[in-house]
Amino acid sequence: MRARSAALVAAAVLTLPLPLALRAQSPERIVDRAVKAYAKVTTVRATFTQTVTNPLTQSTVSSRGVMQQRIPGYLAVTFTEPKGDRIVADGKSVWVYLPSTNPGQVIKTPLSAIPAGVPDVTAWFLDSPTTRYRMSDGGTATVAGHATHAVVLVPRDSTLPFTRATVWVDDDDALIRQFETVDANGVTRHVTITAITPNAKPDPGAFTFHVPKGVKVFEQGA
Repeated sequence: MRARSAALVAAAVLTLPLPLALRAQSPERIVDRAVKAYAKVTTVRATFTQTVTNPLTQSTVSSRGVMQQRIPGYLAVTFTEPKGDRIVADGKSVWVYLPSTNPGQVIKTPLSAIPAGVPDVTAWFLDSPTTRYRMSDGGTATVAGHATHAVVLVPRDSTLPFTRATVWVDDDDALIRQFETVDANGVTRHVTITAITPNAKPDPGAFTFHVPKGVKVFEQGA
């Protein structure tokens, strides 16, 4: 009788619901959780590290910085390494200023001329994802101390600037903790979000770009 009772207890324990992080999650469910989490977000402040690997030039470039965003249309990426590089979307145009590689110039492009809009990976990944992508399981990983599930996204939308992406979604708060994209030339961009604060107040003037003295503006797609 004791053996039978022990067996019944063991069976009952094994059939108890597992925590969310341990349950099998479909890629669609993981992305849907992220969509719902970001639906409550109007601004974002995050720190990040980035590695870009280019097989054509056999080079790897690492950088880090701070990203601020006001949804939709406003984005400010300020690099702390290389210091001085900036990307700003002011609601009308995107300014790309990279003095570390292209000193003396800034590229200005109207948002209307960019097929995928503001370079906003959150919107790219989470805007109509079920129709925009084919999804598959990307496994699990711990990213910056957070347990995550990864989803592999293959675009059906030709306006997106990559042919494949992997997104790591936090098991607890469903925020994106890491992503990786691969473009048509095989260039891989790997970004880890080291810290993120949803609905944080942006810095004053964060989404305004002031052309530095002596820097020439090159307008594209006007």
